[in-house]
Order: sequence, then structure tokens, then C-alpha cells
Amino acid sequence: MIKNKPEKLKIMNNKIVKNIDNKIKENSIILFKEKQIRRTWHNNQWWFSVSDICSALTDSVDGKAYWRKLKQRLKDEGSQVVTNCHKLKLTSSDGKKYLTDCANTEGLFRIIQSIPSPKAEPFKQWLAKIGHERIQEIEDPELAQVRMKSLYEQKGYSQDWINKRLRGIAVRQDLTDEWQERGISSEKDYAILTAEISKATFGMTPSQYKNFKNIPIKSNFNLRDNMTDLELIFTMLGEKVTTEISKQEKPDNFSENKKVAKRGGKIAGDARLSTEKELKRSIISKENYLELSSSKKIQNKNKNKK
Repeated sequence: MIKNKPEKLKIMNNKIVKNIDNKIKENSIILFKEKQIRRTWHNNQWWFSVSDICSALTDSVDGKAYWRKLKQRLKDEGSQVVTNCHKLKLTSSDGKKYLTDCANTEGLFRIIQSIPSPKAEPFKQWLAKIGHERIQEIEDPELAQVRMKSLYEQKGYSQDWINKRLRGIAVRQDLTDEWQERGISSEKDYAILTAEISKATFGMTPSQYKNFKNIPIKSNFNLRDNMTDLELIFTMLGEKVTTEISKQEKPDNFSENKKVAKRGGKIAGDARLSTEKELKRSIISKENYLELSSSKKIQNKNKNKK
């Protein structure tokens, strides 16, 4: 058993990294000197919003206008930098996604050379650091787990909660790997099967659950990041049992996979109901991280006043 422990840990870390890879394919926002910069994972590398970069380096109130002028000048000069930009969908301030000029790290370094700004050099170092950290995580999966734990700690989550969340990520990756083995590959199908597990476990689909917790449906806030310890445990149970049933029965079409998802979720749902009976309270909680973090900020503010 001891010999297998390092190997199991390595497998779990790899699953966490794989899950992170899946997550970073979604649009995300990072900060450079308190300026928001949108980015997206495309063709196995980061692509950044060029207009956001222009705003960050020049303090321009209209980064889009600055980039339009710069782009035209670069075109007139015959620069290939503009040609190497890709139009990728990024989420705007109105919550909708629009095609946006994006550049990878190499392209950004060239664009930055054309922007007179004292922030240019610090930005280059910051950009290189982001790329270096990603390479490190690929080479050493444990670093991804360490960084993820650190991010959750900075947000104020407890160690106990973080451990469950990371374990849940590995369980989830096991499930999606199994679905791929069964021929399920589209995000839409994943969402339908996940909804079946959730309905059988908690009596709500993920979108209904978000609404129950007052989390904006179209926001980037992850439902599981807003779950309590017990909610995470029963989520894991539903997904783990679904995985084990699927591995044993090997369903060969979507309809059969849907039935397996319902059965896996029902086992977790029955366990939840039994637990609620013993505890004499509901496991399903309206608590969410947005409210809890806001409450903590108010408490800290009051402490500082004293």
C-alpha cells in the first residue's frame, strides 16, 4: 500500500492539472497593476486581449480606440504583428462574448515595442512569469495543485474545504475520462449528464442550484466554489458512483449513459436524505462564497475600526 501512495498522488495531481487545462480553455481575467486583462487558452497557449494591454500600459480610458490607431499605423508600416493577431471570443463588460483582437506572448512582445510606456519593461517581465509558471505546472503537476491551494487560501477558504475541493476535481476528471471512453465528448452532453446527477443528488440542475444560491447564472463564478463541505462531499459521491457504475456496465450510447448518471446521482441523493434525517437539517445551503467573503470583509473592517 505504501509503495502505491506516491503513484496515487501523482495520478491525482495529473488529474487536477488536466482539469485545470479544461478550465483554462474558458475565458479568464488576470490583473497587471490592478488593470484587468482578459485572456483565453487557444491552440495550447494563452492569447491576450490587445486592447486591454493597451489600456494597462497607457492608462487610456479607451483601449480599443488606442489599439485601432496603433493597428492602422503598424499596417501602414508593413508590420506583420497585426497579421499574427487572432480574433477570439472574449467576455465583455455586458456579459456577452465578442470577437476581440488577441495576441500570444510572442506577438505581444512585438506590439509592446510600439507602445511608449514606462510600464513596458515590468509588463514584459510579468508576461514572461505567467508563461514560465504554466510550463512549470506542465513539467511538475504538483505545482499546479500547490498554486491552486494557494489561490483558494488567498480567497479565505479553510484547509479542510480546499482538500475536499481538490479531491472533487480529481473525481470529476475521472468521470469525464470515463465518459470519453464511452464515446461522450461534447460539452453539451457533459452538461446534460452532469445535470442528471445533480438533479438526482440535490433535486436541482446546476443552473437551478446557482439560482438557489443567488449566483448570477451568466457569471464566471463556479457553483462548486460556492458549496459547503457537505455539498462538495455529496457532489463527489454522485460523480464517483456514476463513474464506477459506468466502468462496470460500459454503456454504449447516450441514453444508457444518462440512465447511469441518474442512478449514480440517486445513490448520493438517498445518502443525502438519510444524512439530513440524522442531522435534522438540510444539507442544501443558500450560502455562497460571494456572501461569505463580503461578510468577512465587513467583519475585518469592523475589527480595524476598533
